[in-house]
Amino acid sequence: MTAQLPSQDQIRIAVIGLGYVGLPLAAAFGRQLPTLGFDIDAERVAELQRFEDHTLEVTPDALRAADKLTFSHDVEALKQCNVFIVTVPTPIDEYKRPDLTPLESASRTVGRALSKGAIAIYESTVYPGATEEVCVPILERESGLTFNEDFFAGYSPERINPGDHEHRLETIMKVTSGSTSEAAEFVDALYARIIQAGTHKASSIRVAEAAKVIENIQRDVNIALINELALIFHKLDMDTHEVLEAAGTKWNFLPFRPGLVGGHCIGVDPYYLTHKAQQIGHHPEMILAGRRINDCMGSHVAQRVIRLMAGGKRTNGARVLILGLAFKENCPDLRNTKVVDIIDELQTFNVDVDVHDPWVSAKLAKHEYGLDLVEKPEAGAYDAIILAVPHRDFVKLGSDGIRRFGTENAVLFDVKHALGRETVDGCL
Repeated sequence: MTAQLPSQDQIRIAVIGLGYVGLPLAAAFGRQLPTLGFDIDAERVAELQRFEDHTLEVTPDALRAADKLTFSHDVEALKQCNVFIVTVPTPIDEYKRPDLTPLESASRTVGRALSKGAIAIYESTVYPGATEEVCVPILERESGLTFNEDFFAGYSPERINPGDHEHRLETIMKVTSGSTSEAAEFVDALYARIIQAGTHKASSIRVAEAAKVIENIQRDVNIALINELALIFHKLDMDTHEVLEAAGTKWNFLPFRPGLVGGHCIGVDPYYLTHKAQQIGHHPEMILAGRRINDCMGSHVAQRVIRLMAGGKRTNGARVLILGLAFKENCPDLRNTKVVDIIDELQTFNVDVDVHDPWVSAKLAKHEYGLDLVEKPEAGAYDAIILAVPHRDFVKLGSDGIRRFGTENAVLFDVKHALGRETVDGCL
């Protein structure tokens, strides 16, 4: 006999992973339903128990308002729950292959806590088929239960945009799915309780998985096109943004801009689909071409700066200040930041590089990239300054304020065209 899913008054949620995705979700559910926020990082749990969030995604007041939310790093606490939502990272390895280690580990943890009638819902970005081909067998093995008889699965891809306080969890439509029609209804109704923008119930978990991964591939490929145009227009001695402004006067021209493509989604997710495509014998040419273009932009920026510097003096031993290390502006998220590509390329020219970013954790910068951030850059000390991430702190300084960090003839390069073309020496 097939087990019954929890009734509405029986629901006890566990959110596995309390990062940029998991914490806002746990806080939203914790205002309505008994919710356990689980993370293996004891320091992270202690921080949240003090109503603090270093990611800046959830305010102390919002954490206090989630009066049905508790936090723990004790796996035993999970056994009191019957709805498990997995929000762990899905990175790539050094060979740009999917690294499912965090997902597999979380599945083992959930499997050991599963009871009859429970459901495991995954939000982590994966390739189509991963939930049922990779995660479910682990759940079965660890729990000793039978899939779609004793327990169920669902998939509802995250759409969190770190640092965006306009497009929040509750205001973005949520795609939902389940392993049976009953599970799909359960998952859809569960998220409908917290998502003001509504839900879209997909016909299968595989459809929901595919929908998520192509959201970011579409952006990646479009940005790659604009980045390639920027490379061409630079060689033609043309201002890319001026060209885009002119083209943008047509009603259906898409408003993409050149830049560094990092972060936990756009620069990573395409490799999940290309991995699956190659498994089934298809070589995805356009997706991989877009990735190659976007992955070269950090090196391109560094080389542009070196050429601008070489016009006035030798570059060996020169000092360069990079403003911004986060993968995007007004956000402390360091995941997959492409600013490190600029740093690496500059160092091949024997340039001394200092990095300043008041938004990010110096401890994390050291741990993740081996970088010692400069707390207060020295005025008049740098031969070139690169505004890599236009945090509002930097933009407020303006080009004159930023140039005070440089020597008299210092180069100022503005990666994202935040200061105005006429006030800088170069931009993408």
